[in-house]
Amino acid sequence: MTRGLIFEIPNEYGNFLEEILSPFDMTLYDWYVGGEESYFVNDNQLVEPLFPNEEFGLDGAILKRTIENMKQYLIFVNIKAYPKGKIVEDISTFDEFLKSDCQLVLLVVDSAYVTIYCKDKIQIDALYKNAVNKGYEKVEYVTDDNDFRTRLSVW
Repeated sequence: MTRGLIFEIPNEYGNFLEEILSPFDMTLYDWYVGGEESYFVNDNQLVEPLFPNEEFGLDGAILKRTIENMKQYLIFVNIKAYPKGKIVEDISTFDEFLKSDCQLVLLVVDSAYVTIYCKDKIQIDALYKNAVNKGYEKVEYVTDDNDFRTRLSVW
C-alpha cells in the first residue's frame, strides 16, 4: 500500500510549504499545527516564528494566507489536515492516522527532509509529480515495505 512520499528540499529560504502543498487545496481543511521551529524571512534575516504556538483547528484559508508569498526558513514542521467540522488532534503513529479523520500529514525535519502521508492515492500521485516538477531531490513513494518511521512527529 502506498502511504505517501518522501523527498528533500534545499536547505535555504523559500516558499517551500506553499510549493509542496500546491496540489492540495488547503482551504478545504482545518489544520493541526505543531508549533515547531520555522521562521518568516525578511531581508535575508529570520524574523518571527512561522507557527509560534501549537494550534488545533487552524482554518485552511488562514494557513494558505500565512504561507503564500512570504519566504520562510523551515527547520521543523508538523502539520496535519482534517476535513472541516471534524475533531482536530495530534496523532502520533501511522495506525492512529489510518483510524483518524486526518487526511494529510506533512513533516519537515532538519530543514530538508520532507515526509508526507496522505489517504488519497490520487493526491499522493499529484504531490509526487509536483515534487518532481519542482526539482526536489530523492523523491520516492512511501509504502508499507519501505516506511521505517515509527512516529508521525519531527522529534
